[in-house]
Order: sequence, then structure tokens, then C-alpha cells
Amino acid sequence: MKTLLEFFKDSSSLNGNNATFVENLYEQFLEDPESVEPGWRQRFGEIHNGVAYEIPHGPIVERFGQLAQKPQTRIAQLQGFTEESVKKQSAVARLINHYRVRGHQIASNNPLGGDIPALTDMDPAYYGLSELDMDTLFDTGALYGADKLPLREIIKRLKEIYCGSIGSEYMYIVDTHIRRWLITRIESYTANLKFESEKKIWLLKLLTAAEGIEQYLQNKFVGQKRFSLEGAESLIPVLDELIQLSGAKGVKEVVIGMAHRGRLNVLINVLGKSPSSLFSEFSGASTSHPPGMNSGDVKYHMGFSSNVETPGGPVHLTMAFNPSHLEIINPVVEGSVKARQDRAGDNGKNAVIPVLIHGDAAFSGQGIVMETLNMSQTRAFNTGGTVHIVINNQIGFTTSNPLDARSTLYCTDVAGMVQAPVFHVNGDDPEAVIFVTKLALDFRMTFNKDVVIDIICYRRLGHNEADEPSTTQPLMYKKIRSLKTSRRVYAEKLIQENVISREETTAMELSYQQQLEAGVIVSRPVLDSNIYSYSAQWNQFLNQNWDSPCRTAVSLDHIRYCNDRMLRLPAGFELHPRVAKVMENRRKMAAGGMPLDWGFAENMAYATLLIEKFHVRLTGQDVGRGTFVHRHAVLHNQIDNETYTPLKHLDKDQGRVQIYDSLLSEAGVLGFEYGYSTTMPNTLVIWEAQFGDFANGAQVVIDQFISSGETKWGRLCGLVMLLPHGFEGQGPEHSSARLERYLQLCAEHNIQVCCPTTPAQIFHLLRRQLIREFRKPLIVMSPKSLLRHKLAISTLEELTDGEFMPVIGEHDNIDPKKISRLIFCAGKVYYDLLEARQLDGLKNVAIARLEQLYPFPAELFKAEIAKYPNLKEFVWCQEEPQNQGAWYQSKHHFSDNLKSNIIVSYVGREASASPAVGHFHVHIEQQKAVVQSALYGSPSGK
Repeated sequence: MKTLLEFFKDSSSLNGNNATFVENLYEQFLEDPESVEPGWRQRFGEIHNGVAYEIPHGPIVERFGQLAQKPQTRIAQLQGFTEESVKKQSAVARLINHYRVRGHQIASNNPLGGDIPALTDMDPAYYGLSELDMDTLFDTGALYGADKLPLREIIKRLKEIYCGSIGSEYMYIVDTHIRRWLITRIESYTANLKFESEKKIWLLKLLTAAEGIEQYLQNKFVGQKRFSLEGAESLIPVLDELIQLSGAKGVKEVVIGMAHRGRLNVLINVLGKSPSSLFSEFSGASTSHPPGMNSGDVKYHMGFSSNVETPGGPVHLTMAFNPSHLEIINPVVEGSVKARQDRAGDNGKNAVIPVLIHGDAAFSGQGIVMETLNMSQTRAFNTGGTVHIVINNQIGFTTSNPLDARSTLYCTDVAGMVQAPVFHVNGDDPEAVIFVTKLALDFRMTFNKDVVIDIICYRRLGHNEADEPSTTQPLMYKKIRSLKTSRRVYAEKLIQENVISREETTAMELSYQQQLEAGVIVSRPVLDSNIYSYSAQWNQFLNQNWDSPCRTAVSLDHIRYCNDRMLRLPAGFELHPRVAKVMENRRKMAAGGMPLDWGFAENMAYATLLIEKFHVRLTGQDVGRGTFVHRHAVLHNQIDNETYTPLKHLDKDQGRVQIYDSLLSEAGVLGFEYGYSTTMPNTLVIWEAQFGDFANGAQVVIDQFISSGETKWGRLCGLVMLLPHGFEGQGPEHSSARLERYLQLCAEHNIQVCCPTTPAQIFHLLRRQLIREFRKPLIVMSPKSLLRHKLAISTLEELTDGEFMPVIGEHDNIDPKKISRLIFCAGKVYYDLLEARQLDGLKNVAIARLEQLYPFPAELFKAEIAKYPNLKEFVWCQEEPQNQGAWYQSKHHFSDNLKSNIIVSYVGREASASPAVGHFHVHIEQQKAVVQSALYGSPSGK
């Protein structure tokens, strides 16, 4: 095997003066082969000659360094160590470390300039080092390039690495291996920042494109909003490099989430959207849209997808649709990526990567950023690391004073909560930006953790093109207007380096403008869309009706097989006595010895779907057990606390099941599940709120995505929301799931809102969500007390022969001709009404349930009304206050489908600013009055 000495002899380009350099480079290769240039990697690989492992010299050198710092021994004295020299060496080591820790604070990485703080602990004198020490040789430790250097040269290199165009924050990372990896890569900055002329010209071409599209739109569509990227043009080279490097590493999909600033630029110059298509949108001539997209959205909210060629093969690019709520797209993208990774199989985390592009003000200001970061390493929501790119304009709308914008040093400090390294890079230095991009992607792919690229730049125009920013930032914009553009700065640099001529840069600009004028694609070539097979998976669900027939019943053998498999536990698995009782009862239910309860029917819905090779994903707070202890989908061994999920062990060819208790987040988790469900049409994706009103914390997701995603963007979604709802005396915050809010959002058959009241109903409702070729969000007012109510039961026959019934008619055997009053209701109040009527023996009152409030089942409703020829009064009864619940949002449906001679009246609590009272005895009095008023027309009853 060739040795390093033989290698030196054989290489005419090397001599002894470079031995330390090559040794350090070889150490770097041993730690991470990808961190060195391909040529060196090949040579060092030849040295290895197939040997799998070689001992690095670094730890040995480090050990000698440790010995040198110990109290002097006779050997140390003989070798020339003195107490003073050891102190000086220790001081140099501390200085090097402080540059790693705090160098970013004095980095020259702001294109707007500004004062750089004087840090006393960055001064050599702070460590007892003086001008007399500047030419003394010191060990450099792991500092790249040489074992020993004069202190003057050490400081010079440290400033170049840590205080130039890049400020690196990473020393807070507690994992030593990760920290050492970053030190090695960062401190090879000067060696890895050598670009061939072709690469430099390509960077200039990308900057020319980034600047060119903005100039074209400004000149052609004067005054129209486009949320320009000007001042942050380096984003385009970052994304191009990221995609190409990702493809070379085997990535097959990249999903991008970003707000509106720079979005049009990215669509044209990175994803390959046709300029002519964009220009049609600006001129208002574009009329094409996908099915279901009725309202549409502004052009800078629209998504896009394409396929581009990379060194590793085609990569599918997706730009997610995004409303103006800035960072809310983050969990949505993560959910979509998770679904794609699940679809990709075992190596999914490295086959699909998420890229999130943020604004500086939003990254520090929006709580959803923290929620998404907190989800990043959890079992349910881990996507193998996200590349975050912050377009740091140093301003948010008109707020630029950091004392107003945040309480932290940097806008990116929130990323420290997951120990993500942050690279603050000067947006006017494209070569430094590319170095950081490579480093960030290598970090993500190596450790599957989040990483942040903070492009420090500026916003050349106002918040939008009609805004005048100097009214609030006069000095900032005086400075900005004096700056050359990033393209011009880099072009002049390349002209000075004789890489390109001034005439060639002008020709490059002109060529790009001519391509735009011709309307041709100006990005890298876009491949045929047919190579991405998943694009057509939603076609079968387009233009379908909610009442399309489907069979949700299953055979008795099917149910008993599933239940039997779910009752089989691993050897030595000991259940809690209460859970053991639940399991024994389920055995009896399957055998026909007990009526079916909610927990049995719900679990059977999941199990039967899984056997049919559908997938099931259920997340939320306490979903494994169920907030109200009814589900027990995840079992806990009382001996060793190990868990077991029976639904995962039904059959070797079953569908995939994921059941996770989520972190205490609503917006982040619901956004994630929405993203997942828009990607996987054949997965039953469920988010369950602990109590229904907890969904308030995710209202933006509900309003901007779930209820309106189809009409704005043509995005179908089969997400299920289980929202526990019911008035049981638990106070204002644990009674109402705010049913009225969902009904207010209903239009164009956009969502389904249901209130199932029996185990069979939830069984068929959940199965219908996947079996029927209809994909719309399903909002379920799920029960609490009904989970164990003596009357809220079902039979096996209702599972084997039944179906979901949007309307359930009268339960008792009464004479329809005697009915003069018909009460319609939804949810738990039905059982209160039924028990009171049975107790009083009323014969003139019928009670029916509206189990699906939207889409309103008009034909079934009319069929129920028609059963009663002598009907005089129709009563809508609800537990909720009059201004809440279903009344105001549904009464027009009642009137439209009733004869004019039938009186329509409301019975329920009076209008209230709060959903429910806080005192239990008051609740009981109110509930009794509601029931009596519905049955008799008076709160006093008879």
C-alpha cells in the first residue's frame, strides 16, 4: 500500500513545504471524504487501496497537546516546554475557540455596512498575548492548513474564516461529533472557495436572470405588485446549487415553501414556469385553471411543479401554494414532504427534502416557526432535516429597528432551540453564498437535521412596488439607492479577474431580455412532466358528488378476524387492569355478546381499511389512548413501559398505520396533517383535538387551507378533523368545538360537517371517507359522554349491513299520523330528548337526527318530513347558544325544504358571548329547560 511519503515522491506538483497542508487535508478526508475536492478524494482513495479503516493522526497529535499542558515533568523540560510557553499556547487555543464561538458577531457580512462591535475577548491582549508574540510559532490545533503558524497568520486566517463574508454560528451544538465535523468543513473555507471560470460565469448568469426578470416586469407592467426579489438576488444561485447538489446526492424530490417575496422570480428562473404564462396572469388574459378552482388566487400565491435534470438524474420540484399568512406554509410543506418520504420507502428521508424560505421579520416573529422547529426531530413529524433560507432584508414592512422587531441578537436565534447551525452570509458575495449552500446541504444529508442559511441582504424597493420606503427608513434607503446591484458587483469582480469581458456581460443581459420577450423558458431545461407518475393520482377524485354511492359495510368474518388479531399481544405483555377489561369487552362485542361501543367501532373502521390496503395516520394530543380513554389503539406494557400497536399487526400485506401522540401544538400539527393529506389520497389522515375548541389555535390553517384550498388553488384534501363537542357542564372552554365557525365556511361543497351519534355511524363515516371516490375535508363533532352512554350503542348487523346515514329518523315505534311536532337535532342532545320523551310518554312528538349538516342532505331531509302528514311545527333543538351551533347557518335549509304552513322554531340556549356557563348546577338547569322547551314549547314543560 502506498504511503504518504511515497505519494509525495511520486507527485511532481508537491514538495516538502506542503507536507502539513496535505496531512491536514488527509485528516479531513478520513473524517469525511465528501469534504475534500474530487481530485484529492481520488488520490487519497488510491492510497487506501481498498483498506476500510486507517487511524487518523489528529487524536494522537491532540494527545501530545494535552500532555504539553500538564505540569512539567523531566521529559517536558528536556523537550523545551516551559510554564510560559504552555500558558501562551493555551491562550492561543482559547483565542481560536473564541473566534469559533463569537467571530460571527464581528463578521463583515452586511452589504449595508454598519458598525461592527468591539469585542474585548476577541483581542489577543485579553489572553495575555502581545505584539511580541505575533511572529511566534504556535500549534494551530484543528485550524485548517498547518500544524504550526505564527500568531499573526493564525489571526489572519481566523478573521478570513469567521469574520469575512460568512459568520458561522454552531458552537452551541452539544454533539461533539457534529461540532468537529462543522469545524473541519468551515475551516477549509479558503481551499474550497476556488471556482472554475465556467462556474463563475454560470453564477453571473443566474444573477443576471434574477435581476433581469424584475426589470422586465417593472418596465412592462408598471405599478403592479410582484413583491420583487431585488436586493436578494443571491437566492436564485442558492436554489440552483441546492437542487443540483441534491440530485447528485440521490435526492428525487425537493419541496419548497416560501411567502410572496421573490416567488415569481423563483418560479421563472428556478422551477421553469413559462414567462409567457406569467405575463398572461399580469395582463389578466389567463383563464385556464384546474377543476374546483373557482375563486383562484393572486399570482404570487400560486404553486407550481416541474422536473429538472441534475447530475444524479431527474429531480421533481414542487413550490407549495401559500396564502399571505407568511410562515404558516412551513408545517404544510413538512407534512407533504413526510408523505412523499413515506411513499419513497426506507430511504425516504434522503430521497425527498424540504426547503423553507423565510423573511427575517417573519422568522423571528411568527410562532409557527417555533412550532415547526420543535416538530423537526419528533417521531411523528421528522422529515430528516430542513434547509431553511432566510431572505434577511433587515426590515419587516416598515419595522427595521431590532429593538422593535425582536428580543434576540439575530432573527435566526429561534433555530438554536434545535441546535441548527446558522450561516450568516453576505448576499452580495455569491461565491461565499455557494460555499454556504454546499455546506448546509452536506450537513442536512449527513446528520438529517435542520440547518439555516441567513442571506444578509436588503429590500431595494418598498414592501411592494407602490410603497415608498424612505418615508420611514430615510437613511437606510439612502444607502440602498447608492449601492450597485449584486449582479453588477459580481460582474465587475469577474471583469477584473479577466474571467469575462464587459461586452460579454452586456450581451448576457440582452440575451436574457430577448428570451423573456420571446416568452420561452429561461431556467434550466424542464423535463417531460410524465416522468413524475404521482401527478395523476388525484384525477379520479375530480368532479365527484358527495352522495356518490359506496359500500362501507364489511362481513362479520372480516370484523371478527380484525378483532381477533387486535387482541393478540406479545408474550409477557401485561395490560393495565382497566385496559384488560376493555379488551375483554371487545372480545364479547365481536362474538355478539355485548352491544358495540364507540371504541370498538372506531378501531374496526381503521382495521378494516388497513386490511383493504389503505393507510391510516392519526395524530393529536393523547390519540393513542384517547383523551377520554376510549380508543386504546396504542397499548402500554405495565412491566417495562414498552408500547404495542395492534393495528400494525393485522396482516403481512396490510396498509401502513401511524399513530402518534403529538406535541402540544395545534397550528403546527394540523398544518402538517393538511400537507400530508394533500399528498396521499389513499391515506386516512386524522387530526384529533384534545377538546374541540382547541382547534382555535389552528384557525389560520382551517381558514386559509382546509376550507378554501380547493377553490383558491384546486387542491383536493381528504383530511379528517375529530373535534370533541358536547355540553356536559365542563365550562366555556371544554364544551363547544365551535360548530358554527365550520358551517360559516361551508360553500361549493368544500367540506363535510358531521355529528355522528352512534358507533355504527362513526364506523361507516370513516370508511366512507376513503372508499368513496370523493376527497373533501371531513369535520366531525365527535362525542365525549356518548363514548359510554347506555343508549349510544350499535349492533354487529349495523356494521355488516348498514351505511352512514346523513339523517336518522324516529327511533321508537310511534304512529306518524299522531305527530304534530317534529324535533330535529344534532349530537348529544338527542339522547336527552329521547329519554325525557320516553319518561313522559309523549305520543305527538317525533325526534330525528341530522348527522350530516353539510353538504345538507335535502332529499333525505324532505323524505323524513314526508312521513308525518299532520305535522304542524318543526323545531330545531340545539345545546349551543342561539348565536352559535347550527341554527343561524342551517335554518335556510330547513325553510327551503318545508311546506309554508309548517311553523319553524328554534329551541336552545339564549345568545351568549361565551359558549357555556362555568357552574355545573346552572348548566343542569339550562339543559333541562332546553329539553322541556323542545318537547312542550315551554321551559317549564307540562
